[in-house]
Amino acid sequence: MEVRPARIEDAGQIALVHVRSWQEAYRGLVPQEYLDSLDLDQRAHAWRRVLEQPDSPGRAILVMDSGDTLVGFVSLGPARDEDLNPEQVGEVRAIYLLADAWGKGLGRQLMAAAVERLAATGFEQAILWVLDSNVRARRFYEAGGWLADGTVKDDDSRGFQMTEVRYCFPFPWRPSMPM
Repeated sequence: MEVRPARIEDAGQIALVHVRSWQEAYRGLVPQEYLDSLDLDQRAHAWRRVLEQPDSPGRAILVMDSGDTLVGFVSLGPARDEDLNPEQVGEVRAIYLLADAWGKGLGRQLMAAAVERLAATGFEQAILWVLDSNVRARRFYEAGGWLADGTVKDDDSRGFQMTEVRYCFPFPWRPSMPM
């Protein structure tokens, strides 16, 4: 598996990973009707627009490429939280893998590439947000050395309430799990 920067032509496969992973990872955690309504074409169009934007400092989308297909992606950028300095704190904005790739160490590999990229960009710390009820994801982050910092937010932008917990990781990054 190769982790590489995303290209515009990856938009459709990124959308597929995004939609399918949401449908698997969030089953029972968010309304099923929302998961069923996720539109692959709409998501591909949105990712194409993102990938067509010129690069900006600290922003990156990396994909995990099996050679035939993408199995995961991660989106990075400066932190968007008002209480953090976006010049010092980077954010893992999204990290998703197809369900078939779960439990094989590929998530650790993708996260390592993401955090290494943020550190190389000059950020002093990384954050991410996770659905408070997503026990599987929280275990994954905690096993990798991420710590909940006590910050919680409610998001109702999708038409239902989601409570998210912020995790942080100071640099230099040293993975606590074997690769």
